[in-house]
Amino acid sequence: MPFTIVRQDITKMTVDAIVNAANTDLAMGGGVCGAIFKAAGAQELQAACNQVAPIKTGEAAIIPSFALPCKYVIHAVGPVYRHWNAQQSEALLRSAYTESLRLASKNHIQSIAFPLISSGIFGYPKDEALKVASSAITDYLQSSDMDVFLAVFDKTAFAVSEKLLGEIESYIDEHYVEEHRIHRRDLLDVEREALSDDAIINYNAPMPSMAAPAAAGTGIDELVGNLDEPFGKTLLRLIDTKGKTDVEVYKRANIDRKLFSKIRTGKGYMPGKRTILALAIALELTLDETDDLLECAGFALSHSQKFDVIVEYFIVSGRFDIFEINEVLFKYDQPLLGG
Repeated sequence: MPFTIVRQDITKMTVDAIVNAANTDLAMGGGVCGAIFKAAGAQELQAACNQVAPIKTGEAAIIPSFALPCKYVIHAVGPVYRHWNAQQSEALLRSAYTESLRLASKNHIQSIAFPLISSGIFGYPKDEALKVASSAITDYLQSSDMDVFLAVFDKTAFAVSEKLLGEIESYIDEHYVEEHRIHRRDLLDVEREALSDDAIINYNAPMPSMAAPAAAGTGIDELVGNLDEPFGKTLLRLIDTKGKTDVEVYKRANIDRKLFSKIRTGKGYMPGKRTILALAIALELTLDETDDLLECAGFALSHSQKFDVIVEYFIVSGRFDIFEINEVLFKYDQPLLGG
C-alpha cells in the first residue's frame, strides 16, 4: 500500500528505510530516537551520524542501518514547536518529510517508515503533526511510487472532529446490527480462512440504500453488460465513464501501480473487498454503484460489519477523501482501505 498508518515498533519494521526524528547534531536522544540508536547499535550509528552532522531543521541525512532490519536510517530534523510561529513550524515539519522522501527516491528505496516527527519532546501538537505528515506524504506520492508507513503508538494524534465523530456514531447506532455478527461469528470465522484478509462475505441481505439513485445512463448495471466479464474490464469502462485517468484512480485509491496493473489486466485476478471499496471511493461512486461494483466481485456491504457501516457513511455523505476515511477507521480499530 502506498501510504498506511500502523501501530507498530518502527525499529522492527521490515522496510528499506526507517526515519529517525533527529536533532540537528544527529546525537542519540530519547524516545523514538533513543530506541533506534539502541536497536542499530548506538556506537556504530553515532559514528556514522558524526560523519554527516550537523544538519539544519527541515533537512535530512541518510546512513547505513547496522543492526536494524532495514537497509538505511534517514535522520530528519523537525522543528521545536512555537505556537506564535506556527506557520514556519509547519513549513519546516513538511520539509523534514519531503526531504526524507527525496533522499529515499534518490537511493532507490521502495518502502519507508516514519515516526510522527516533532510530536514528542519537540512539542508539536500530535493532531497537527499528523495533518502535516499526511499532507506532505500524500502530496509527494502524487508523483512517486513508494510504500510509505506512518508508525504511531496511540490514537491521541487522531483528533477527528467531534462533529464528524458524532455523525458517524449516529450512523453506526442506526445501521450497525451487532446481533447479526454474534449469531454468525462461528460461520464467519470458518469462511475467513478461505478468503483473502480483506474479503468478508456478507451473509445478510443489504439494508436499503440511503443514497440518491444514480442518474439515468450512469449506473454500473448499464456499464457491466455481462457480469461474467473480468473485473478489470468493468473497472476500466467505469473509469472512462467517470472521466478519470488510471493514475488518478489508483493514487486516490491508495493502491500501488503494480496492484492496479494486476487488476486492470485481469487474467483471473480478483481484488479483495477493501481494494474494491478503495476504488469505489476514488471513483466517487454512489452507494448503489458501489454495491454493483462489489457484486461484480462477489462481495457486498454488510450492516453486521462495523467497517462496512463506517465506509458506507462516507459514501452516503459524499466524502471521498480516503485518508480521512482511514483516520476514522484507525480510530475505530478497523482495517484500512487500500491495496
